[in-house]
Amino acid sequence: MNITKEQIDELNAVLKVAITKEDYQDKVDKILKDYRKNANIPGFRKGQVPMGLIKKQYGKAVLVDEVNKLLQDNLNNYLVEEKLDVLGNPLPKQQDNFNWDSEELAFEFELGLAPEFEVSLKTKKAIPHYKIVADKKMIDDQVTRIRKQYGKLVAKKEITAGDEVTGTFVNEAAEIEHKTTLDLSKVKSKKALSALKGSKPGDTVTLKTKGLLTEDYLLASTLGIDREQAEDLNIEVEFNIEEVNERQPAELNQELFDKLFGPGNVTSEKEMRERIKEDSEGQFQQQSDQKLLNDVTEQLIESTQFDLPREFLKKWMQTTGEKPLSPEEASDEFERSEKGLRYQLIEGKLIKEHGLDIQFDELKEFAKGFIRSQMAQYGQTDPKEEDLENIAGRVMGNREEVKRLSEQLMSQKLLSLYKEKANLKVKEVNYDQFVKEVYG
Repeated sequence: MNITKEQIDELNAVLKVAITKEDYQDKVDKILKDYRKNANIPGFRKGQVPMGLIKKQYGKAVLVDEVNKLLQDNLNNYLVEEKLDVLGNPLPKQQDNFNWDSEELAFEFELGLAPEFEVSLKTKKAIPHYKIVADKKMIDDQVTRIRKQYGKLVAKKEITAGDEVTGTFVNEAAEIEHKTTLDLSKVKSKKALSALKGSKPGDTVTLKTKGLLTEDYLLASTLGIDREQAEDLNIEVEFNIEEVNERQPAELNQELFDKLFGPGNVTSEKEMRERIKEDSEGQFQQQSDQKLLNDVTEQLIESTQFDLPREFLKKWMQTTGEKPLSPEEASDEFERSEKGLRYQLIEGKLIKEHGLDIQFDELKEFAKGFIRSQMAQYGQTDPKEEDLENIAGRVMGNREEVKRLSEQLMSQKLLSLYKEKANLKVKEVNYDQFVKEVYG
């Protein structure tokens, strides 16, 4: 077998493969002999079928199969040995009137070559790195929510502002009949609040659904309907009042601190506020890091310029999916996936240049850390190393879990690289400002 490469341009090449009978004939003959030993053909004893008949019936199929195996193995070896960085897989060129009986078989394969390019993390435009702080207002609101959540309910005879009212919403035409507890602090409509205030258990109040609550998404759960039905719902519902309760805030004392943070871990309101600030900012860090990953990715794609073998990739996409695509469909698919493909190449180069490859032992330790944090959520704060090893071993035997954990670990490695090397500008904001800037 002989393989030669013809360079078309920087991004495209053709591999020419010449195969002679000596490359495959021995294997073909051996397979056909095995077929003959086991063939059951009427009129012949087992093992006595003429070889000519075996060749006529099976020869071409065996030949094609063996040649294809030869091609696949040798092409893969050639790409590795020649250190060719290809995109997709080699595509066989169409050959009309191909003669499988020739003494020498000639094949051609199109290659799409990965482009040469440089990646600079020092982009011209500085990328914002958000530091989200828990400000006084946020901490105050959190303390208020905690006190309310752990407070006690006191029954009342009449509704006033801020009460919690238990009752049943009813609208027969819309098939609504749902018992719920309505927190008046979540009621937005002034007309609804006016109608509710002063009402007593046993009364029925008619309310309009449109603009009833402070957040539209709350309407579905309040009425016991799905989100699609609740969207833009504008009807009247009857609210049959059954109970009225006032939630008296819990005192900021040691009993509450122990419930929230464990016995003796927090001993004052000041320490509680510090802990709330620390925990909140820890959660914000995850959102800030994800935003940074997304922004650096976008900036690298925009600032790292290189060409792709577009026509080759479109052809390749026609044949690699679950079903063949038309040229038009493949072109559309390429346009949709081009950005992702570009980032895969950029990421691959960063991983290679900065030595970010993931090793098995490293991934296993990462898995153990993940398992340890999950166990801590269920009260197992000091698991045995043997237990961690056993669970991690099972996780590492699951291909999907390994893929998921590898992606998470690589994201952490890239994030650390970006924080160290990229052109970042720290921007301190509170959470409301972050949401407004990022999500509009």
